[in-house]
Amino acid sequence: MSSFKDLRIVDNFYQTSLFFPMPVVLISTLTDDGKTTCGPYSLVQPFYIAGKDYYAMLLSCRNSSNTAQNLIKHKKCVLNFLPDKKSYFKETVRLGWPGDTPEEKMKDFKFTLEDGLMKQADPQGTYPKVIAEAFQAMECTWMDNLEHCEDTQTLKEGEDHYELESYHDFNGITSPYGAHFVLRVDKILMKEKYYNAIVNGVKRFDFPPVPVDYGYRDSKNFWYHKHNFMIPELLPMRKTTVQSVRYAADRIDPSVTFTDEALAMLVNVPRVFLPTVLKGCIKWAKENGVSNITEKEMKIINDKRNKEKKKK
Repeated sequence: MSSFKDLRIVDNFYQTSLFFPMPVVLISTLTDDGKTTCGPYSLVQPFYIAGKDYYAMLLSCRNSSNTAQNLIKHKKCVLNFLPDKKSYFKETVRLGWPGDTPEEKMKDFKFTLEDGLMKQADPQGTYPKVIAEAFQAMECTWMDNLEHCEDTQTLKEGEDHYELESYHDFNGITSPYGAHFVLRVDKILMKEKYYNAIVNGVKRFDFPPVPVDYGYRDSKNFWYHKHNFMIPELLPMRKTTVQSVRYAADRIDPSVTFTDEALAMLVNVPRVFLPTVLKGCIKWAKENGVSNITEKEMKIINDKRNKEKKKK
C-alpha cells in the first residue's frame, strides 16, 4: 500500500495542490504612455539555457494581467530579483492585487526606479526601468516570432479573458485565461558585490538573501520562506585519466591538438559532458587561430568571464 494520498489536481495546482518552492520577482513593463509599472510573479524559470542563438526565460501568467497585456504591446520587460526584507516582500504582495490599474499600483510605489543597461546602450529607445533595490535584474524581450505570435491582439476594454478558435502551445496566449512568454535575455544586471562573487568565485557568505515563495496560498495569507545561510555540499569527484581524455580529444578534430597539461585540466569533467567541452575548446581554438591548446589557452577557455575581468 502506498504511503501517499491522492490529492486532486485543480486549477492553479502549484498553489492549491502543492508546496512548490519558487523565486519571487517583480516584473517591470511599459504602459502606453511609456511609464514603468511593476507586478509580482513566481512562475518564472530558465527556458533556453544552451545551444541556441540566445538565452531565454519563460514566464507563465494570467493573460489579462497588466504584465501580459503590456508585453503583448511593447515586448520589453525587466525581471527584478529583490533581497529578503520584510518591507520589500510586503510591498511585493501589495503590487499583486488583481484588478488594480498601473496608476493605482504605482501611486504609492515604495521602490526606486532607474534606467537599465538597455537604455544606456540605446538612449533613444524606450525600456522599462529597473528596480534599484534589486540585487540582480534581467532585461528581456518577448520573442513573439515563436509560434507566430506577432499578430497577438490585446484584450478589448471590459474583457477579462480570450475566446479564440485555437491557442498556442508554449508562447503567447495558451488558453482562455493563460499566457506563456518566451523572454530573450538581453542583459543581466548584477550589483557589484554579487558581480565580484560570481567573477572571482562564490563562497558561502557571498550568496544574496533570496526569499522563496512556497506556492501554496490560502484565502488570507501569502506564504514565503526567509533566507538562511547557504550550506555547501561537496560534489562527487570522479576523476578520469589524461589518457582517456586524450582518447576522446584525438577523435574529434585532428587539426587541433592538446598538451597533456591542458587535458589534465579536464579530468574532472563528467564523461557525458566531455565531448561537448572538447568541441567547445576546439571551436575556440579555430576562432582564435590556435592549433595547439596548452595550459595557457585552456585557462582562458575555462574562464568564461575573462573579458569581464579585463574590464575591471
